[in-house]
Amino acid sequence: MSAFTLHDLQCFDAVIRAGGFQAAAASLHRSHPAVFAAVAKLERQLGFDLLDRSGYRVRPTDAGRSFHRRAQALLREMEALRTHAAQLAMGEESELRVVIGDLCPRPQMLALLGRFFADCPGTRLHLHFEAVGGPLERLLDGDADLILHRIDKRDPRIEWLDLCPVPFVPVVAAGFLPFPVSRAIRPERMREFTQCVMRDSARHSPPRDYFMIEGAHQCTVADQLMKKDIILQGMGWGHVPRFLVEQELREGRLHSIAGRYLPGSVEELVAARRGDRAQGPVANRLWAYLGEQAPRFREAVDAAAAPSAMKSVKKSTRTVRSANPRG
Repeated sequence: MSAFTLHDLQCFDAVIRAGGFQAAAASLHRSHPAVFAAVAKLERQLGFDLLDRSGYRVRPTDAGRSFHRRAQALLREMEALRTHAAQLAMGEESELRVVIGDLCPRPQMLALLGRFFADCPGTRLHLHFEAVGGPLERLLDGDADLILHRIDKRDPRIEWLDLCPVPFVPVVAAGFLPFPVSRAIRPERMREFTQCVMRDSARHSPPRDYFMIEGAHQCTVADQLMKKDIILQGMGWGHVPRFLVEQELREGRLHSIAGRYLPGSVEELVAARRGDRAQGPVANRLWAYLGEQAPRFREAVDAAAAPSAMKSVKKSTRTVRSANPRG
C-alpha cells in the first residue's frame, strides 16, 4: 500500500457527505474530474474499492464505509490542528462569535459579556440571537464559538458550564379564560385558545416542539419578550421563562395555569462550546470567566426577577429594627 494524501481523503469524504462527485466538487470548489481522479487514486493506493459505482448514485462499499469512519477522525484532527496553528500565529483571536438563546436572561448576560470584552479591545464580539434549535445548530455547524442556551449534555462533541436553571411556566392574562384559573386545567381544554409559540431559527435541523398542543391555533413569535407582550394583551397564552413574568404574576396581570396536566418545565441554561476543537486564548479566558461568574449571574437573575419582594423584605427589616432598637 502506497501513501495517500490529505487531499485524497478530503475528496473521498466530500463524495460520501454530498452523495456524489458533482456535489462534492462544488462543496470543495474543485472540478469534477479532479475529485473523481483523487478518489480513484486513493482506491488504487489502498488496493480495494471505496465506492460502488454500479447504480445511478455512488454509494460506499462496506470497506469504504469502515474506512470513512476512521478517516473522519483524522480529518477532524487535521482541522483542529489548522485552527490551533492559525490561533498561535495571530496570538489572540481577532473575533469571537457568541450566540444568545431565547431562554437566556439577556440584561444580566449582556452585562457579563460587556465587562469581559471591555478588557479585550483586540477581539471583536460578534453577537447573535437565536431561538429553539438555532443556537445548537450554529455551534455544530461551526458558525459559533460559544452559545448560551440549552443543550443535550449527552452529546460527546460538546462541553458545557452550568449557568442557572430556567423554570418555564404556562401563563394567561387576567380575564383571558372564560372559566376559573386552577391547577386542574387540562391541555385539551386550552385547545380552543390561541397558543403563542416560539419560531425555531434553525435552518436545517429537525424541528423541535416545546409545549405545543396539537390542533390549537398558533401565534408564532421570534422572541420571549414578544410572546410576553402578546399574552399580556390577551391575544394568546403560552409558556414563558418565569424570570420574565415574575412581577406580572405578583401584580395579578398574569396568572399561572401550571398544574398536574400543564406542569411547565425547568430548562438548564449553559454556556457551551465544541469540546472536540482547539480553542484560542481569548475563548479560553472567556470560558474561565463564565465559570467564575456563574454564581453571581444566578444571583443577578434572581434579584431582577423579584425586586419587589426584596424591597419588601428590606423594608420589613428596617421597621423591625426601628421598633426594636436593641435588636
